[in-house]
Amino acid sequence: MQVLSPVPGITWEAAHAAVQAAVRHAETQGWKINVAVVDRGGNLMAFLRMPGAFIHSIDLAIDKAYTSASFGFPTKDWMGAIGHDEGMKLGFTSQPRLIVFGGGLPIRMGDDWIGGIGVSGASEAEDVECARAGLAAIGIA
Repeated sequence: MQVLSPVPGITWEAAHAAVQAAVRHAETQGWKINVAVVDRGGNLMAFLRMPGAFIHSIDLAIDKAYTSASFGFPTKDWMGAIGHDEGMKLGFTSQPRLIVFGGGLPIRMGDDWIGGIGVSGASEAEDVECARAGLAAIGIA
């Protein structure tokens, strides 16, 4: 019986490159963000906070990455997945660390995902743009 399962994971080098690229993109636009990368298990691999970025957005960035890594899809897709079921909306949104608005993206390798990236501090669309810049820097579209 095989006991150890080989689980793919993001390297620290890729995690650091992704957060740096997200911050560089934000700098070019004049935005101040916090950005986090977590592995598939939701463990923090890399984090950067720009001077002047909202302090409360530190946890939001980490939780956006965590949510995307936990489920393998963008945080913005949560409300569409829940639909009009009020019970699900209340139940899911009351869960600690679950973020249901944009800024968190899974880090996908083929049909699987190996982590998540989360950005917070700018608008929802700008957060997503920065997260995509982070993924592009490590060759993930």
